[in-house]
Amino acid sequence: MKMKSRNTLLLAAMFGTLLPMPLLAQANAQSTEAEREARKEARDDAKDAKKSAKDVKKDAKEDVRDQKQAMPARAQQRPAVAPARVQRPAAAPTRPAQGAERAQARAARLSAPQQQQMISQQRARVTQYRQYVSQQRALARTTAAQVQAQKRLQQYQYINDYNQRLAAQQQRYSTMSFNYDSDPYFYSAPIYRYQRDGQYYTVNQYGANLLRDAVNEGYSEGYRAGRADRMDNWRADYQNSYAYQDASYGYSGYYMDRNDYSYYFRQGFRKGYDDGYYSRYQYGSYSNGRYSVLGTLLGTILNLQSY
Repeated sequence: MKMKSRNTLLLAAMFGTLLPMPLLAQANAQSTEAEREARKEARDDAKDAKKSAKDVKKDAKEDVRDQKQAMPARAQQRPAVAPARVQRPAAAPTRPAQGAERAQARAARLSAPQQQQMISQQRARVTQYRQYVSQQRALARTTAAQVQAQKRLQQYQYINDYNQRLAAQQQRYSTMSFNYDSDPYFYSAPIYRYQRDGQYYTVNQYGANLLRDAVNEGYSEGYRAGRADRMDNWRADYQNSYAYQDASYGYSGYYMDRNDYSYYFRQGFRKGYDDGYYSRYQYGSYSNGRYSVLGTLLGTILNLQSY
């Protein structure tokens, strides 16, 4: 029976018209179903391919859109990064020219004997300054008592505040340790020169920064002292102000002579006193809790020249 079925199917494949009608109909039905399934699979494959192509295009469009959206963000970020590099000179309105750090980096290092000479001078400065501090404390008490006797309440309070801040600062400086071999101040060659009392001096970038700080610290203290005298209805007299005579706030005993620092402190103090006494900002400004001299005036006071 099985052999007969195989023969029948073989004959049906070869001579379909000779097969009995039931078997032929069954073969035709099977063939039609297979063709329908094949066409259906082809249609499904075509749909999948079309959908896949749409997905690829969609993904490509989304990538382009994301890139366009990212471009403004990156464009906005560039200015935010650039000022950070430019702000180091601008952060201190005291800086005379841009690229000072690069100029210092290009400058030759001091020779070993020159470096040792600077270190020896530094050690002598620290010793002298500590002696000055001990003497100045007695003068501070005497001056405060005199101002109190004159019933200058605002100036008396300012002097006490100045002395407290000065003492706290000196305490911090006394506990600081300096490594002369690794500190760039002691091996960096001068890149500026400046004139004081008819004589020229040279200084590297780190010393120049301290000179700028001296002018700004002087302006700040001068403004406070002048304001106190105005509030006390006292005559304008910056030279007899205790802070003007002391002129050491912000000085640590390191990097330059106290006389240099005091000279430029007093230059700023005079301008600050006038602004504070007359309640104005002609020579400086107040921002973020700090007083500072106008940049143009600072450049005039220091007059640093490339060396």
